[in-house]
Amino acid sequence: MFKIRTYNQISDVGLSRLPLERYEVGPEIEEPQALILRSHKLHGEPVPNSVVAIARAGAGVNNIPVDDFTARGVVVFNTPGANANAVKEIVTASLLLSSRGLLQGANRVQEMTDIQEVDVMAKQMEKEKKAFGGGEIAGRTLGVIGLGAIGSLVANSALGLGMKVVGFDPALSVEGAWRLSNQVEKMESLEALLKVSDFVTLHVPAVEATHHLINSAALLRFKPGARLLNFARASVVDADAVIAALDEGRLGGHITDFPTPAMLGREDCLLLPHLGASTAEAEENCSVMAANQLMDFLENGNIMNSVNFPQTRMARDSGFRITFANENVPRVLGSVLSILADHDINVIDMVNKSLNEMAYNIIDVETEPTSEIMEAIGSVEGVKQLRLL
Repeated sequence: MFKIRTYNQISDVGLSRLPLERYEVGPEIEEPQALILRSHKLHGEPVPNSVVAIARAGAGVNNIPVDDFTARGVVVFNTPGANANAVKEIVTASLLLSSRGLLQGANRVQEMTDIQEVDVMAKQMEKEKKAFGGGEIAGRTLGVIGLGAIGSLVANSALGLGMKVVGFDPALSVEGAWRLSNQVEKMESLEALLKVSDFVTLHVPAVEATHHLINSAALLRFKPGARLLNFARASVVDADAVIAALDEGRLGGHITDFPTPAMLGREDCLLLPHLGASTAEAEENCSVMAANQLMDFLENGNIMNSVNFPQTRMARDSGFRITFANENVPRVLGSVLSILADHDINVIDMVNKSLNEMAYNIIDVETEPTSEIMEAIGSVEGVKQLRLL
């Protein structure tokens, strides 16, 4: 029986993928083998040694101390792309809302409570509507920083709205390139993108390399009056630098899912309470993807969409499966194979992958290794999270 502890409210659509006859799932599970969470912060929280995997039902993992779990050999999964459509839609809506005075106009109409006659109200609205006119986004240039699952959808959607789209992503994958319309112009540098963009939208992860990606220096390179959209992570933008650019009139507006107190009450800021992926569909998609990935890992040892271990898959036909993580150093795998050979355990198939300081192995064998053999493998220096499936 596999045990999974849940945090936050995980959609039942995803949890129902885990068969009741093989899984115990809930927030009070003791000695779990895996965790599923959304926004719950694991930093500084004790996590049982029984845990071999953590699934984040979402893309960002800044609420998980990934390096600490990597050192333990714990696989951390995320669900890239599962909430991409939800974020694409809110970015598209924000482009429109920030260009036209729709919210301001709607709020003004709601304030006309002292007017009782339809004709009088109509005349007053006609008189004031010029203050909320704004402009169209068709023909404007959208700069998309980060062309992954979300960024590519945003770029393609903006093209459909008649915008010119330029993009920058030094880590653009082959898969990402296939998703992206050939009408999106790839820029060679961040600076080149900023100079030509009327709107700049961010879709990068919160990692050390992207911390304050948009800072004072970057803002100086913005096209005068351009608007900045941040639906990525708060740390990607230096909020103080943005406020300064707004005060100086260099930045035309800031639309963000990560408001700060200094932004409150400003007409040049459109502030949202972290709604980017807050749709029923996105939550369901994320939970399904997280559950499927955990189930495949716990039952078969396969790794898909991990942020700290290499993608590793191997078809399973027969025999017994040994999986383990190890420090990415010489002779670990050789030592394990020697132990199997010394005990006449025949290897049917195997795969070994590495990512940075960690490696991961799946080995299928004909006969079931004894507890003594597994103990010998576990004692090899560098081996972590050894399992027999």
